[in-house]
Amino acid sequence: MFNILKTFLPYLRYVLRHKWYVLVECCKMGVPWRGIVHDWSKFSPAEWRPYALSFYGPWEYEGRPQWLVEAMDRAWLHHQHCNDHHWQHWVLVQDDDPTVALPIPDRVRREMLADWRGANRAQTGGDHLAQWYAGHKDKMQLHPDTREWIEAHLQGRKARQ
Repeated sequence: MFNILKTFLPYLRYVLRHKWYVLVECCKMGVPWRGIVHDWSKFSPAEWRPYALSFYGPWEYEGRPQWLVEAMDRAWLHHQHCNDHHWQHWVLVQDDDPTVALPIPDRVRREMLADWRGANRAQTGGDHLAQWYAGHKDKMQLHPDTREWIEAHLQGRKARQ
């Protein structure tokens, strides 16, 4: 099986470190409450075990058993649905039409940017957000106003609200 101490404790340390960095960034962005409640769903049964086993379990991430890959897919979907700071939360998939990216409210996009900064710092120990965004932006379905706001903040200038 797996060693609980070698799986759940390192994952708990990571989540708490990530939440701390996001809280710090949310305070800088003027949305401290969003930093406090950020990612609470990661502690839910729907997310905790699949995340912990996927990232700290006895398998390489790419070598996880199929049941865990499927559990992680469900956990990620649950996380996106429960946390509006993910851009995927704001993509409307329509039956007969192409998907539509809805504008993200200001307080939410501030948390989203704080989340990216916090995750970047927790995972790399540094500030490589601009490079990360450059490598991922083409995959993100963002409303043009949201994209403009994000890119302005990443470049250190204020975007219109």
